[in-house]
Amino acid sequence: MANTVNAIKRNSQNIKRRARNKHFRTTMRTQVKKLNAALDSGDAAAANEALPKTVSLIHRLASKGIIHRRQAARRVSRLTTKVVALSA
Repeated sequence: MANTVNAIKRNSQNIKRRARNKHFRTTMRTQVKKLNAALDSGDAAAANEALPKTVSLIHRLASKGIIHRRQAARRVSRLTTKVVALSA
């Protein structure tokens, strides 16, 4: 349990940040699921439409430090490969 004023403030900041990060990660996962659903259904048009939104969101989260930049690059690469394979 936090005893000092600094520790109490740090705990409250961590709680706020954790809630914010959880929201963004949940949003990212939902967007990736939408893209994967379009890929699974074989709908190339929907996948091509959802890919830029998903990539933009992933890069934005990486720039905020919510996910690691290499994880973001890996996710984008794998999703783009799947969309290109479906389109071909």
